[in-house]
Parts: sequence; structure tokens; C-alpha cells
Amino acid sequence: MFIDHGMGVVIGETAIVGDDVLIYHGVTLGGTGHHGGKRHPTIGDRVILGAGAKLLGNIELGHDSAVGANAVVVHSAPPWTTLVGIPAHGRPRRGAPAEMPDAADFYVI
Repeated sequence: MFIDHGMGVVIGETAIVGDDVLIYHGVTLGGTGHHGGKRHPTIGDRVILGAGAKLLGNIELGHDSAVGANAVVVHSAPPWTTLVGIPAHGRPRRGAPAEMPDAADFYVI
């Protein structure tokens, strides 16, 4: 995880952040409600969270996704998705493989 200009970043106690995640300033991984258990987001590997993005609740962002600046994400998203807007809407991320490859095959050099 890399937090660029970490001012104002909030990461809730039950949030799970994957490997190689880039978090810009002002990002919130927040919970909803006061109930016990998992109530914060789960972020996949190689995700980019733009400045001021808010991810709220027990949601999951798939690997290789991106969240635009100031987006408010309240629903889960599959891998290779770009999320923008309030509330955030997803679309396939540019450069996404036509077919989701097996991780072992995808990263062989």
C-alpha cells in the first residue's frame, strides 16, 4: 500500500486493503452503522483510489480497479472496473483483458 500525501486519509478498523494499492489524500474507507462485525470496505490488489474518494460500508472492490477523485462508492464492483460519480457508477476499465486471465498465466514474463 502506498499513501500519497496522506493528509486526511481515514481507514476504518475492519477495512481490508490488498497489495500494491495507491491511496491519494482525503480518501475514506468508512463504515455504515454501529453494528458489530465487518462494516468497512475490502479493497483488492493493484487498486487506485483517487483524491477525496469515499468508500462506505461492507463492499468489495475487485483487483485492478480504479476509483475517481471525489467518487462516493456504496456498492461492490468486479475486477477491472473504473468507478466515478456520486453515487459511483462503474464501467470496464481501459486496458482490461477481454477475458479474465488466470493470475499465473497473466503475470508470466
